[in-house]
Amino acid sequence: MLVLSLVKENIKEEKASRFFPFVLILFLFVFLLNLLGLVPYSFTLTSHIIVTLTLSLSTFIGINIISIKKYGFSFFSIFMPSGTTTVLALLLVPIEIISYLVKPISLAIRLFANMMAGHTLLKVIAGFANSLMFSGGFCLIIHYVPLLILIPLFALELGVALIQSFVFCILVCIYINDSVNISH
Repeated sequence: MLVLSLVKENIKEEKASRFFPFVLILFLFVFLLNLLGLVPYSFTLTSHIIVTLTLSLSTFIGINIISIKKYGFSFFSIFMPSGTTTVLALLLVPIEIISYLVKPISLAIRLFANMMAGHTLLKVIAGFANSLMFSGGFCLIIHYVPLLILIPLFALELGVALIQSFVFCILVCIYINDSVNISH
C-alpha cells in the first residue's frame, strides 16, 4: 500500500501501474538487503558502494532504454530547456547532461553512506561490549551499558533501513517520471 501510493504520487496516473511491480520489487529488495546487516555476524550489502552503484546504474540504464524507445531522438530534448537561446544553450546543455549523469551516482552514494554509518556504529558498540565482557572483573559488569545502548540504536537502524529503502524508491520514481513524461 505504501509503495503503491508512492508510485501514484510520483509517476503520472496512467503510467503508474506499469512501473508499480518494478518499484515494489526494488523496495523489497533494498529493504531486505538493509535488514540483512542487522543480523549478527553478517554484513549489509547496501553498505558496499559497488552494490548500490550497480543497483542504481542498472535502474538508470533501464529507465533510459524505455525513454529512448518511447521518444526516440526527441528524448534528448530534456537537456535543452525550452525557450533557451543558442548562446545560452552552449552553457546549459553540458550542465544538464552532467546533472543527469550524476543522478545514479548520488542515488548510490546516498544509500551506501547512510547504511554504512549506522551499521558500523552498531558493530563498533557491540565489539566494545564484547571486549569489556572478556576483560573480566569490574568490566564484566560495565559491559551491560553498551549493550543497553544497542537496543535503541537497533530500533533506530531498523527505521533507517525502512526509510532508506523508501527514499531510494522515491528517487527512482522521480527519475522514471522525468524520463517517461517528457513534454515536447
